[in-house]
Amino acid sequence: MKLSANRPNVLAVWSARIIKSVALFLVAITVWNVCQSRMEDLRQNQNNWDQSHVSAAERLRQLNCLTQNIYWEAASEPFEGKVAVAQVTLNRVESGRFAPTVCGVVYQKNVFYERVVCQFSWLCESTHKTRPVYQPMWQESELVAKKVLLENFRLPGMKNALYYHATYINPNWQKPRIEKIGHHVFYGEKL
Repeated sequence: MKLSANRPNVLAVWSARIIKSVALFLVAITVWNVCQSRMEDLRQNQNNWDQSHVSAAERLRQLNCLTQNIYWEAASEPFEGKVAVAQVTLNRVESGRFAPTVCGVVYQKNVFYERVVCQFSWLCESTHKTRPVYQPMWQESELVAKKVLLENFRLPGMKNALYYHATYINPNWQKPRIEKIGHHVFYGEKL
């Protein structure tokens, strides 16, 4: 009789263990599927994060490149002129037709008819090899660079500006003129 009394307990114990094992197995499969789904989402978003993540050191480097460009291109221009030069630089970065970083755009060179041409004249003229001459203008250029690069300050009328030249030259560009600010004339791209 003792054997038969233990038999239902053994069956109950084994049944409970099997049910717990199946339940644990189902929970494990569910967790696995959720983790796999989340990992796939992370993999898909990884490229976006890599492109948008910029280290502090890199941000400072980009800020310095933008400050140099504003200073050497527009130090004596009004505030709006400095912002417009900075905005052209960033518009080029965002356009996809120029280098993908601020420093890349500023230092980008092209070759036309076996002649090296800089995107910004001060670079080919080697002006940048000298230190800034007038510290207040450098500081204002740096302030503008911070506002445009870090605070996303923009002149609404310059959102399509990709090119500019000084008013004392006429390159005969066949591009739509956007605006004249200070001693620069700004242009967009033909649509």
